[in-house]
Amino acid sequence: MKIKLEHGAGGELMEELIRNVILKNIKLNSAGGIGLEALDDGATIPLGDKHLVFTIDGHTVKPLFFPGGDIGRLAVSGTVNDLAVMGAKPLAMASSLIIGEGFDGADLERILRSMNDTAEEVPVPIVTGDTKVVEDEIGIFVITAGIGIAERPISDAGARVGDAVLVSGTIGDHGIALMSHREGISFETELKSDVAPIWDVVEAVAKAIGWENIHAMKDPTRGGLSNALNEMARKANVGILVRESDIPIRPEVKAASEMLGISPYEVANEGKVVMIVAKEYAEEALEVMRKTEKGKNAAIIGEVIKDYPGKVILETGIGGKRFMEPPIGDPVPRVC
Repeated sequence: MKIKLEHGAGGELMEELIRNVILKNIKLNSAGGIGLEALDDGATIPLGDKHLVFTIDGHTVKPLFFPGGDIGRLAVSGTVNDLAVMGAKPLAMASSLIIGEGFDGADLERILRSMNDTAEEVPVPIVTGDTKVVEDEIGIFVITAGIGIAERPISDAGARVGDAVLVSGTIGDHGIALMSHREGISFETELKSDVAPIWDVVEAVAKAIGWENIHAMKDPTRGGLSNALNEMARKANVGILVRESDIPIRPEVKAASEMLGISPYEVANEGKVVMIVAKEYAEEALEVMRKTEKGKNAAIIGEVIKDYPGKVILETGIGGKRFMEPPIGDPVPRVC
């Protein structure tokens, strides 16, 4: 087996790599909580009447600086968001930098300031780290780990028939912004990445409707909305029906997607949450999301159904229905 870029892109090939190679060679021990075999956004470790949530991420985005953010903001946001979608308040972070020889010192300082500013936005302290310099001209890779505390951990496998499906804002912004930037496609309004920490959005909803009424969450990063919904449907063995007309997409993202021949449903987002809640709390959850700055474009996009277990059905704008298939990999490489 030869490793390809697609094996790290968040789609079916990546899951194949994890299940057939990684999980077969690492001894699994969940420590009584959610472990590696669950393939969730992090792991949980029981700690008295609460749970410690632990996650780690590597970031290899290209270019390092892009409209709306940079690798530093991306690294902190990505780890905070993995904690958030498991219901964990971020407590502390660690950072490891792998820097290629010859990397510009001013760019390094810019990245570090961005990491610090994003951490303060949460807020969460960066308490420890590691730095390596290698002879290869790789630029810089940033690895971040985070721990948080959850009163009631949320899995991405908890969807129940009858639940409502929400997304906290417009989808496709991050991946399409990077791809447009790389390809030199410009618009009257600059297309920007959505990269941001979303703990405040998740916490606001939980305070309003209670953690027990949030049944599943996922941040739709690699593989986008399509991959996130398919994972949630498959793990819970339920169907998910989403309405194309209700999925929020910026006009410029839609236009760029068509020009590039890419589905916005399959590209990474870095500042959104897909949340599945009890149907009777859907409108309240939506109202609370929309009151936050990062959730002002939130929408209820569908519901959990008993038909087509493990599949996602997209109801098109003209009333037809088709499967929203999980991507083989993210069509935009090196975006996170």
